[in-house]
Amino acid sequence: MKNNISKFDDDFRFQLTREELEQLSMSKKLISIQTKGVKGGRSKLPWAFSEAGLYMLMTILKGDLATQQSKTLIRIFQAMKEYISEIQDLVAQRDMLRLSLQTNENTEAIRKLQSLLGDQHTVVAGQQKLQLAHEVLAEALVKIGETVKQSDLSPVFRQFQLPEDQREFLLREGFPAKADVTYMDIYSKAEKSVFIIDNYINLKTLRLLQSVRKGVTVTVFSDNLRNHLHSSDYADFQVEFPSIPITFITAAGIMHDRFIILDYGHRNERFYHCGASSKDAAIRLTTAITELTSSDMKKHLHALIDQMLNNPPLVLK
Repeated sequence: MKNNISKFDDDFRFQLTREELEQLSMSKKLISIQTKGVKGGRSKLPWAFSEAGLYMLMTILKGDLATQQSKTLIRIFQAMKEYISEIQDLVAQRDMLRLSLQTNENTEAIRKLQSLLGDQHTVVAGQQKLQLAHEVLAEALVKIGETVKQSDLSPVFRQFQLPEDQREFLLREGFPAKADVTYMDIYSKAEKSVFIIDNYINLKTLRLLQSVRKGVTVTVFSDNLRNHLHSSDYADFQVEFPSIPITFITAAGIMHDRFIILDYGHRNERFYHCGASSKDAAIRLTTAITELTSSDMKKHLHALIDQMLNNPPLVLK
């Protein structure tokens, strides 16, 4: 570490306090640490690695030791994942969603890491990817708030197990299509406005709107059941996508099914019936999105939407 000190920032290592050192020296489960005043004891307080420091240490180690540590890290990460899946009431819903989004970006690197251990340079890159995902998980665990059930966590961890071409597909007009791509493609076709009717919304619901064209207004009709979407989520979304303002209106129990309406009230308006919420479409069960062409159906939906437009605003907590 001393030969690579520029790689170890202040948060990568820390010096133990006298009290911490004494506690460690008294532990029967740890190797005895001799303190000052005892024969053979230390005159200076020792240093310890933080989690990030441990990962950086692995990037500078060479040979068999580095390979062995890489394998150990993978097994630790896998064990942690399985532990969280088995224990209910552990992770806050909002933070779990953030973890899910980050996990999707890092899954491929994690899934292939073990097969690439022979190449030291590839190991380093893979470890950095793994570190990022692990840090997000650590942040989620620290921010434990409202809880979710084990069944709510399984879609996230399923991302680690399925190859890319088998995940999150739904039926669009009867043909298989990737779920996220389908929603973003539909939103991108709007010229004036996007209406979303969905009582179960969260951060992913908003992120799928990133394909909306500049100048297109977005209105979400929802009762935000289970309070999965928080005001802080929308604040984060506004920072990242300031050109996509969203108006939230309560559904007031008027609608049960999920719908997407493009350019409402204009000649080119389009209605889509969604079999599930966009936040978890095709994750738990096969679902479908179908464009509605019946004039009678559109007329009926118009009456309901006009009624909802008079509902009070939805206030996010």
